[in-house]
Amino acid sequence: MLLYIHVPFCRRRCGYCAFHSQALPDGRVPELYLASLLEEIRSWSERLPEASCDPVESIFFGGGTPSLLEARQVGTVLEAIAGRFAVATDCECTLEGNPDSLARPGLLADLRACGISRLSMGVQSMDNRELAMLGRLHTASQCREVVALARRAGFENLSLDLMWCLPGQTVQGWLATLAQACDLGPEHLSAYALSIEEGTPFDARRRAGELALPGEEDAEAMFLEGRALLEDRGYAQYEISNYARAGFRCRHNLGYWLGADYLGLGPSAVSTLNGRRWTDPPDLERWAQSIAAGRLAEDPEAIPPATRLLETVMLRLRTADGLPLAVYEALAGRSLPEDAGAFLRELCRQGLLVMDTERIALTPRGMLVSSAVTSELFLRLERAALARTPAKGPRQ
Repeated sequence: MLLYIHVPFCRRRCGYCAFHSQALPDGRVPELYLASLLEEIRSWSERLPEASCDPVESIFFGGGTPSLLEARQVGTVLEAIAGRFAVATDCECTLEGNPDSLARPGLLADLRACGISRLSMGVQSMDNRELAMLGRLHTASQCREVVALARRAGFENLSLDLMWCLPGQTVQGWLATLAQACDLGPEHLSAYALSIEEGTPFDARRRAGELALPGEEDAEAMFLEGRALLEDRGYAQYEISNYARAGFRCRHNLGYWLGADYLGLGPSAVSTLNGRRWTDPPDLERWAQSIAAGRLAEDPEAIPPATRLLETVMLRLRTADGLPLAVYEALAGRSLPEDAGAFLRELCRQGLLVMDTERIALTPRGMLVSSAVTSELFLRLERAALARTPAKGPRQ
């Protein structure tokens, strides 16, 4: 089982961010959050007895900005989890953080001492002009300093998050950011294309004509040339947006893509467990009230087999390993080539897909248009399923 902990606080919200978080100008996480989180851990441990769920293989503090937590608070949460759940001895324990808050004196060493084994740092760019445009509170030099601090603190599994297709960004600018990030020697790199989400300040600026995003040709070059640079520097792509040195794939995110059960804790956290899915209230006070009242997993949604099948196809195709045909057949009771063989062969002809007797996988160019590919594939699979559904006879 995967355990996700949402820390919905930031010193300042970035203009592109659509995740649930609230600004904390003083950087102090409310005690209400920690007390409610500990109660949620206790409540779930009683509702999910040890014998009914797999050991916790991964713990991931995401946000928001989890590095706003004090190390003692992180340690208290980890102790509560270890005291209530079966935790694997090699559990991967990740904390996301931003360079400005991670630079607090002693924090990194204390985080390492309390059990955080993997650090994921929100760098986004190594260009100070781009960082200012994004509204980030750190500089490129501070990124370098915090990486050095993390190494001195004993972190041997470090990931850097970067963003491409930024307003005004050039292909050469993106490749320069990637090269500088590689020079820092992280074990893992995430490279996400900027997505302008509805309702964000960036969305308003785009509608007003204030944001000039790179064109399709430049975006394609950023992805393909960036991938080539990273592979040349020893980072193998294992998912559309993720690259790692051998042995350092993110186990937590891989669990999501492979369909593992996960329990989400904290405001707005999503859980998928035992065939059901639910979302915690997206407001600190409402979430705390629901925990205090013992209301867990309100309005859970049963995941229909057809939904589970399509989600599996979509998530597996995000990975470089692709979708094993046996996995599809086990869920669908049908053969994938029988359901969509002509479409798959056409994708192969266009250089967007590779297919053999065991799996299908998107090529790098296929990953660029993965949303369009999976959407069309879903239509083919739904038609195939309908064609195999026996027609109902007339009522007697």
